[in-house]
Amino acid sequence: QQPPSAPPAPTGRGMLLTVLLAHASAGGRRGDTVAVHAGRDDLGPTSHVPLVDLSTTYPIPDLAVASASMDSLGAGGPPAGSSMYQRLHNPTVQHFEAAIAALEGTDDAVAFASGMAAITACVMACATQDKRHVVGVRPIYGGTDSLLSKGLLNVEVTWTDADHVAESIRDDTVCVLCESPANPTCSIVDLAAICEQAGEVPVIADSTFATPVLQQPARQGAAMVVHSCTKNIGGHGDVLGGVVAAGADWAKRVRRVRGLTGSNLHPMAAYELHRGLQTLPVRVRAAQATATEIAKRLEEHPAVSSVHFPTAESHPELIGPGKQMAGPGTVMSFNLAGGYEAAKRLMSRVRLITPAVSLGTTDTLIQHPAGITHRSMSDDDKESAGISASLIRLSIGLEDVDDIWEDLDQALAAA
Repeated sequence: QQPPSAPPAPTGRGMLLTVLLAHASAGGRRGDTVAVHAGRDDLGPTSHVPLVDLSTTYPIPDLAVASASMDSLGAGGPPAGSSMYQRLHNPTVQHFEAAIAALEGTDDAVAFASGMAAITACVMACATQDKRHVVGVRPIYGGTDSLLSKGLLNVEVTWTDADHVAESIRDDTVCVLCESPANPTCSIVDLAAICEQAGEVPVIADSTFATPVLQQPARQGAAMVVHSCTKNIGGHGDVLGGVVAAGADWAKRVRRVRGLTGSNLHPMAAYELHRGLQTLPVRVRAAQATATEIAKRLEEHPAVSSVHFPTAESHPELIGPGKQMAGPGTVMSFNLAGGYEAAKRLMSRVRLITPAVSLGTTDTLIQHPAGITHRSMSDDDKESAGISASLIRLSIGLEDVDDIWEDLDQALAAA
């Protein structure tokens, strides 16, 4: 599959993307500043925040402009004078996409209605009629695992671990799909090593746990970087979305899939997610500090047999300033000495902590991967991926560290 031919040079509304991306990365701004200001440079003197454009259809200046815009949008490019139709383009969504691209250090980004829609579009953008083999690196998010395993995309998947990607590549392999930190075990994979093993095969890296604050997989060679924006980027558990950050050619392919499948992000959701980016670094650092302390306390608790929380001490070559991941993040998992029955008791005894799926919200969430998010995997596959019946996943929020610990401690006493 060849990249789409270059669209006509953008004019009018089509100039917006060029302006946003140019300004978002200009001036050598640091990450916190980019998070606050990216995607806002073109607001002018009359608006302090990006406007919400809810239009489903857009005026056509003349037929020539409409034809040029349809040609460009149909190829995954920008509008050429008119946004035409919300499924194809929306200015509010574009502001959010420009901000993500600036944070990830990529040419472009494409926003979706959910993280799973984003993952689906990436795989569809890679596959062709005669090449449909995918290499999946386990462990990985349960929804992604199920998507590839259940045949919905008509692809053949070879599951492997991070050390055996190269030997899994075939002539008809269209992509390698991985996640770091991995859901739900929080294991770290060397993204640069995976990209080297993959060679010319594009690597799709799910970086949801890390967020752009801690990790930018494109710097390690990933062709596409995926986030479930529902998690840390939204940050408050009240908006659904996904995004793919990529180079210009892959962004066009992915955007073309989005336009044809109708998996576009709603403008109001884009506005909320863009707003969430402004506080993302502060929220991540605060929750990360709490998570570090909670992990230490769990390691000393007699009801806990093991804790999975990536640190600079456990992964000195991959975690730390200037490394693949700047810090350990806000999510951990741990195994209970009492097995599945202890996990059931713990889940039922927490009071402050919310038993719920998802992660990255302002409140702390706890869930049982083997019984919920990764339930569709076979017992053998779960075991090989380290997803045992005793495993608990904990997403740390913004509550006081001692309040979180007091709730965990009293619940662990019953486990």
